[in-house]
Amino acid sequence: MNEQTEAALDRLSHAFVNPLRSPILHTPAEENLEFEEVTFPSADGVPLEGWFLPAGSDRLIVANHPMGFNRAGLPTHLEPWASIWGPSGNDFEVNFIPDYRILHDAGYNVLAYDLRNMGLSGAANGGAVTSGRYEARDVLGSIRYVARRASTAGMKVALFSRCLGANSTFAAMRQDASAFEDIRCLVACQPVSDRVIMSRMLDILGVGADRLDELDRRIRLSTSIGFDQRPDAAWARHVRLPTYLYGVHDDSLTVPADLEQMIEAIDVEDKELAWVHGTTARWDGYLEFQRRPEPMLQWFDRHFD
Repeated sequence: MNEQTEAALDRLSHAFVNPLRSPILHTPAEENLEFEEVTFPSADGVPLEGWFLPAGSDRLIVANHPMGFNRAGLPTHLEPWASIWGPSGNDFEVNFIPDYRILHDAGYNVLAYDLRNMGLSGAANGGAVTSGRYEARDVLGSIRYVARRASTAGMKVALFSRCLGANSTFAAMRQDASAFEDIRCLVACQPVSDRVIMSRMLDILGVGADRLDELDRRIRLSTSIGFDQRPDAAWARHVRLPTYLYGVHDDSLTVPADLEQMIEAIDVEDKELAWVHGTTARWDGYLEFQRRPEPMLQWFDRHFD
């Protein structure tokens, strides 16, 4: 293996295991939304930071975010994030604040929070991101928080989980299915299997997908957790909620079969897979809700009735 390949594998494994924390550059105040800064514990006690946005109803959406993002989004138009994600065509900003405006105007209270090791939430597990294995505890913590918070206890609850957040939700259902008995439904944006996305990244960086096992070895040495121990498409079998799953069909970082396997594995009749077309940028999937929110809002509305 030449020095250039060694260096690329080192950079990729480090970025995957310990992604750079991104700053929270936007708040709901930009949309003139009332909000409260909140903190609550994950299921294992990690302090999580978030916003609660009241809407004066009995309906609540709990929203989380992709890897390396935070509750506000990701400033991929700025360095160093532009250089990190630019090679895959994702060098434009994702701002989630418009999502919260749409949900608020549709009558939903919102809890948006940072997963561990991201945004302003606490560090845990040596700072390692585990593709949802340990982040699942954050999902469980958010559900417990809204069930016990005085102003939200008794509300009808649904989940809006994106990428790592969706993987974490699948893993949380595997860990504690009973925690989801009162959750109305799930909207899951672009969950992904590690082997799929990392194979594509290796190709994009010119290293070659045939180096995937070597990348897996380095990640296992860094975190003790290899790809085969992390949530992937097969973990969707633990989902027992009505689920709307969507993503970019021609995403440069994945393949359609990954989401197709997930929707097949979800063991409920009430499920749907929708595609975003006309782009290869994964970030367009994250922006789909604010551009065309009607299908997701209809899904939420139907399952709150």
